Amino acid sequence: MSQPSAQVTAAEISRIAGVTRATVSNWRRRHDDFPAPSGGTDSSPLYDLESVRSWLASRGQVAAASPSEELRTTLRLHAQSGAGTSDLLLLVLAAARRSPKELTAAALLPDPDLVSRAEREVATVADTVPVADAVRFRADDTAVLRALYACVRDEGGQAALGVLAERELEDSAASGAYRTPEPLADLLAGLIPGPPVRVLDPACGSGTLLAAAARRGARELYGQDTLPVQARRSAVSLMLTAPRAEVTVRAADSLRADAFPGLVVDAVLCNPPFGVRDWGHDELAYDPRWAYGVPPRAESELAWVQHALAHLTPGGHAVLLLPPAMAGRASGRRVRAELVRGGALRAVIALPVGASVPLHVGLQIWVLQRPEPGGPERKSVLFVDVAETSSPAGTGGDGTATGTRARGTGSRSAAPDWAELTARVLGVWRAFTENPDTFEGEPGVAHAAGVVDLLDDVVDLTPARLVRASRAEVDPAELSAEVDAARRDLVKAAKSLARTAAHEEWGSAGAAAREWRTATASDLSRGGALTFLRTAPEGARGRAEEAERADRAEAGDANPEAPGARAVLTGADIARGSGPTGDPSELRSAVAPLVAVGDVLVRAVANGGGPMARVAGEEDAGALLGPHVHLFRPDPARLDAWFLAGFLGAEENIAGASTGSTVLTVSPGRLRVPLLPLEEQRRYGEAFRHVHALRAEARRATRLAEETARLLAGGLTGGQLLPGRDAAGREAAGREAVGREAVGRDGEAAHPQGAGSRHSTYGPSST
Repeated sequence: MSQPSAQVTAAEISRIAGVTRATVSNWRRRHDDFPAPSGGTDSSPLYDLESVRSWLASRGQVAAASPSEELRTTLRLHAQSGAGTSDLLLLVLAAARRSPKELTAAALLPDPDLVSRAEREVATVADTVPVADAVRFRADDTAVLRALYACVRDEGGQAALGVLAERELEDSAASGAYRTPEPLADLLAGLIPGPPVRVLDPACGSGTLLAAAARRGARELYGQDTLPVQARRSAVSLMLTAPRAEVTVRAADSLRADAFPGLVVDAVLCNPPFGVRDWGHDELAYDPRWAYGVPPRAESELAWVQHALAHLTPGGHAVLLLPPAMAGRASGRRVRAELVRGGALRAVIALPVGASVPLHVGLQIWVLQRPEPGGPERKSVLFVDVAETSSPAGTGGDGTATGTRARGTGSRSAAPDWAELTARVLGVWRAFTENPDTFEGEPGVAHAAGVVDLLDDVVDLTPARLVRASRAEVDPAELSAEVDAARRDLVKAAKSLARTAAHEEWGSAGAAAREWRTATASDLSRGGALTFLRTAPEGARGRAEEAERADRAEAGDANPEAPGARAVLTGADIARGSGPTGDPSELRSAVAPLVAVGDVLVRAVANGGGPMARVAGEEDAGALLGPHVHLFRPDPARLDAWFLAGFLGAEENIAGASTGSTVLTVSPGRLRVPLLPLEEQRRYGEAFRHVHALRAEARRATRLAEETARLLAGGLTGGQLLPGRDAAGREAAGREAVGREAVGRDGEAAHPQGAGSRHSTYGPSST
């Protein structure tokens, strides 16, 4: 019996065909033979996928989909196929252990042989994944099997795993499971002193925290999750990302049915579910894990904290991501008091809003340590408040975190600047752990509170409350000098921004917008106008690897086989306009191209704000290309680099070439570029260069303005700065002067040149 065809939206048609949504709309209006809707509504019609493919083929429209997009579409087409997601997860793991040549040969097998081979390969790894039943594929599954083999061969096992996750394992509110952002996972793992050997995550989800521990050198990874599908996903993902580690994952409720009752580890990392009332309060009332008191029914988070401590060796550390209400709720006061009194709680760190789901809540990191018998007395607890850390362009450290606004996703909280936040938190934490008794803290950011001071009637462990009191420790003269320096820098930045914004070499297109004849980046690559490079994951090597070795050798790399100490250019660097900041150790065995001056760099993930593309400059030359960045190397005789960057990074272009639901992944070959003469390209390129400079100056001025305002407000409220006695009169006179300067001789607005930042009626307090 034939399987029903899947139905697709207009947006999905645009991704299949490699065109913009506007092009699909034009096809619907202009071509009578375009397939009629087969479902949906008038405002959101659905189309039969097979009919759409036939129509595209009849017009010679070659699909521009990447292997992962082909797998995604094939899964939709075979929605009722016999192959379940769990079976395909196992096949991803088995296929990732094969060479590209073997995967190509497998995809070319006749249908019966392909099914038999897939079943044999899955059987070789079935015992490594929790709750895996015997796998049986059918003849109807062959299209999916071929698409999966091609995706693993060309894009790696993680890409195929991500497509399967979108289908049945997608992090969503329905399951209550959310993926911990990779930069946050790295921060949590970085809080574990020294490289841990054995690490446990009792609510492992997709395995992000354990993967971060593996990047720090952990060799034994233990995970447990209440959802079997999440446990299987985590096991497969960890085996792909940490092939040298020993991975053990179980499917069960960690609080009710601990799968590792006798296990003690060096570290526990956990992002447990929040606000769960049915966690087993009554049946676990006499559980030996509750060494610091029985967790109240409404405090499941305190149960997770004590579960983590119970699995630690003496002196071992646990780092958990927890909701802020836990720090001060009255019901948990007694357990919090015992954690402080017993020396188990070492630090509480307040994160900015948008660091992780739920995005509207500023979560906290709790760092705990199991006391050692006869160990040192712990007299203080570290409190860190980085909730006000800047959020440039709403991108995470890999460019994948949600930003201030992602097209089609609505308003969201901006993610923090992970590089700055991580450096600040780890710096303070290391200083505290080196010598807690002499730790001086950082006013307004970090403060070590004495245990005796914390054990009051409420035991409120909210960092903002405790850190705020430390602001009064700032020396008034030092703060006044810092404010003056910040104001001078702001004035210079405002003048520079005004000069850049004064550029007037723009012209109107007339009554109608200009229309373009375009080509895809894939077409331009085939024609030799540009070369497309990317960082290839382990197992996806071949001609690209040889080309990159030659590229490194030509660049003067003494050891083309090893990344060395080169910095890595990341998607976050593009979004915030910084130089390369990535850690080369994170590339592990991947094959990374070297960035050259004039290369066009495009972020591979479209979520978040900030620019999507830029041209590599001198500060980028020689950096390693990060895994979430596409590199286009244009032929300067045929393509202007700034022209290319301007159009590749255009909002509509990115939207038309992006796939995914929560994470929008850019398919580089589907990006489109206008076909213009080189001389005209250069005119556009010069304009895009000015736009880039304007954005950079605005970003710099905004950062300095925020910093100056923060220093002034903190100094006034902390008592270090005093307003001038005639501040009100000066302000009124200043407004009148600015008003007189606002209009030039010819009636045109004059540039204030940062006049608002010249206000100087503040002085240091004498006490």
